[in-house]
Amino acid sequence: MIQSIPLKKLVPSPRNVRKSSDVLADLQLRADIAARGLLQNLVVRKGKRGKFEVEAGGRRLAALQALAEESTLPENHEVTCLVIEGEESEVREASLAENFQRLAMNPADEAQAFAAIIEAGATTEDVARRFGLTVRFVEGRLRLASLAPCVFEALAEGTITLDMAKAYGAISDVERQAHVYAELQDAWYQITPDTIRRMVLDATVRGSDPRAVLVGRDAYIAAGGRIERELFDDDASESWIDVALLEDLAHKAMDEAAERVALEYGLAWVRPTLGNYVSHDLVDGLNRLPCEPAPMTEMEAQELGELEADYDRVAAILEDEDSDEDEVAKADEELMAINRAMRDLTDRPPMLAEELKAEAGAFLVLSRNGEPTLVPQFYTETEVIADEGVVEAIEESGAAKPKGSSLSQRLLDELAMQRRDILAIHLANDPALALDFMVFTLADADGHDWRAKKASTLVGSVASGPVTGFEAKDAPASAALAEFAGSLDESWRSGESDVERFARFRALSDKGRSAWLGHVVSRTLVASLACEGERSVPMHEALGSLLEIETAHWWRPTAANYFDRVAKARTLEALDAAGGPELVSRYAASKKAELASAAERIFSGNFIGESEVKERAQAWVPPIMRFAGSEEGELSDHEEDEAVNTVETDEIAEQAA
Repeated sequence: MIQSIPLKKLVPSPRNVRKSSDVLADLQLRADIAARGLLQNLVVRKGKRGKFEVEAGGRRLAALQALAEESTLPENHEVTCLVIEGEESEVREASLAENFQRLAMNPADEAQAFAAIIEAGATTEDVARRFGLTVRFVEGRLRLASLAPCVFEALAEGTITLDMAKAYGAISDVERQAHVYAELQDAWYQITPDTIRRMVLDATVRGSDPRAVLVGRDAYIAAGGRIERELFDDDASESWIDVALLEDLAHKAMDEAAERVALEYGLAWVRPTLGNYVSHDLVDGLNRLPCEPAPMTEMEAQELGELEADYDRVAAILEDEDSDEDEVAKADEELMAINRAMRDLTDRPPMLAEELKAEAGAFLVLSRNGEPTLVPQFYTETEVIADEGVVEAIEESGAAKPKGSSLSQRLLDELAMQRRDILAIHLANDPALALDFMVFTLADADGHDWRAKKASTLVGSVASGPVTGFEAKDAPASAALAEFAGSLDESWRSGESDVERFARFRALSDKGRSAWLGHVVSRTLVASLACEGERSVPMHEALGSLLEIETAHWWRPTAANYFDRVAKARTLEALDAAGGPELVSRYAASKKAELASAAERIFSGNFIGESEVKERAQAWVPPIMRFAGSEEGELSDHEEDEAVNTVETDEIAEQAA
């Protein structure tokens, strides 16, 4: 029997089968009832003292009562109810059926419905308010409605997932969406949202791409891959069209290479990645194992001593102002030969003890030249015990930090801000470490020495940099930070009061709240450098060491951000660290602008030279940009001198200008 019952006479039933709910969904339901009224009757049973117990519709009852408390509805509001009778088991069964027999709407249906309401004259804000949703959620559904028809139909039919549909929507070009969708219809390999997103954003891959080099032209074509080639294209510049197929072939090639390497080195496991470095998330939860370079034999040590003596003898000829040109040229050639011989002796891959190999593993990366390369650092999935000598000892470096005073203040400030971003994106992706850092900083505040420099602002505010308005354009760390911030779930912001916003925030998933934790902690980091003076923050060095940050993967020196801003001698020292005297002599006579441009090209790896020189160039960063414990090349003699040298007054003026 249908009956209108005053709201104040309705009470929750102890027999209602729903015992838990969702805060965000409850708020959406309240907003929906406020906008359109109760669209579905409550199911009730007569109780004691004139009350009616709500057997089905407990969430709707709670929403009505909340609206009455805030005076949106009057206290004597009449509610349409279905009054039922029967045994307790029958009533409980009715409650279960009412809650159980429900089907969530297809995202495509939601998108069409929202689009129809918008076309009728409503705004996205109106829709969000009426349905208790965020504007961002409504806009996301509207973007689905504007997908290519074939993609939208696939979503409606359940052929593709919502995440896949969102990946197609990464661009607004519906023709490109339809093209990628058609290309993937006959795919025999696994399709993921990431693959779709890369395909719609990157239409083709160059023949010089590491993935293409790894797979090989013949294997790609044999698998059905297509190639477009312009008139003046060669194998390196031609366009490989089937990106998803290429990625699948590359993954399989890396898997096979990983199996061979594991067998060759006798390791328990080798995990491949198509990246050119091992990211922090790959090693998360693993324990690092110690490994040392193979020791020199007595004969090799004696040979190295003789080479060092020869080096000093030949270097004296170059330093002697009375040496003629022929002697200098001959000395240059000798030094290059001595350098190569010394590196052959000293450049030794780290060795892992035989007893550790049974549980040891490593990572196989795809180098920039398309070769699977084993990273010579080993890990174990089991807990390591310090007493057994398994934990790697951290050696304290006696070398002094670079003073940084030989660079202009503006450059120091800009570099500090860029280095801060590198640390920030790593900390943002490690919520556990961010939490430990936050709690420690707050707990340590009452006993903090006011004279010591703080590592972060950690009161929630964003740390401002020393250079107003400065942006590190095209910097990977800054771009990654922006992308990370854009991926945060901001649905809780739609709450009208801080109580509502807090309730919605607490309703986020653990992953969503963890992401916010990493974000709010990482944005408090102040700008710092690995140097003495006001830019020195020892805590950042400790964090960087724990995160095992390799700056070279996130920041490369260019003419604009470094070489044009430092003295010519400093650029030549960097070239010496990468390629030795031979590389220095090639550019020593260049003007500063030409030298800066050449250095940018060299340290990006975009030059013709020996592979060893390229690797050192691509790994080199100024000492003040490194983090403690990183393996980005040890300081050369020149770089150690750089730590304490100062430049002439005219060079300082030149940099400041």
